[in-house]
Amino acid sequence: MRLVIARCSVDYAGRLSAHLPLATRLLMLKGDGSILVHSDSGSYKPLNWMNPPCTITVREPDEEQAALGVKEVWRVSQTKTADILYVLIYEVLHELEHHLGEDPGLIKDGVEAQLQEMFAEHLEVWDEKATLIRREYMTAIGPVDILAKDGKGHTVAIELKRRGDIDGVEQLTRYLELLNRDPQLRPVRGIFAAQEIKPQARTLAEDRDIECVVLNYDELRGLDTAHNRLF
Repeated sequence: MRLVIARCSVDYAGRLSAHLPLATRLLMLKGDGSILVHSDSGSYKPLNWMNPPCTITVREPDEEQAALGVKEVWRVSQTKTADILYVLIYEVLHELEHHLGEDPGLIKDGVEAQLQEMFAEHLEVWDEKATLIRREYMTAIGPVDILAKDGKGHTVAIELKRRGDIDGVEQLTRYLELLNRDPQLRPVRGIFAAQEIKPQARTLAEDRDIECVVLNYDELRGLDTAHNRLF
């Protein structure tokens, strides 16, 4: 992992064109070959990025660029596409490089893992005719908690959380964008399921045609049933 804080401008050329004017930004070069450009404000998402596999070459600026104060030109090219990211470095303010080693990946806590397992076994609490395709359905950007078919035979991607917030909706949105590129799966709609869903998350989900389902943990465990209630 290499982190560079620099005054830079960024130009992207590919399916569309985008320009980030000169400003101080964080450039993150990850061991998997990707590069991300972050700012200190706004969204947690990068302003621009290039997914792996990509190739980064560094060259000296030409006369015109040097006259403007450019010290280095980074050319980041995507190996599988024609997309190119140009990063013009005017000044490096700080730089850090460190090998992070092998990461074990995300390990869900007990309750969330149990929610996934129990909901996958009891999809009828959401749709009586739903059928499970797979738990932890792997995609290029991570595993979808549950992939299923609803009662009408349509593919559904389900993201489960203990407490559903906007980040969870954004995560599910990214999965849906990817899954809907697969002609064997599309159309794929989303279900955002949690024990508690925050109002802002519900609003965002519904705006994106994502269905929200509130789960009762005890009911899924078979504890909170009419047979077991005294009153």
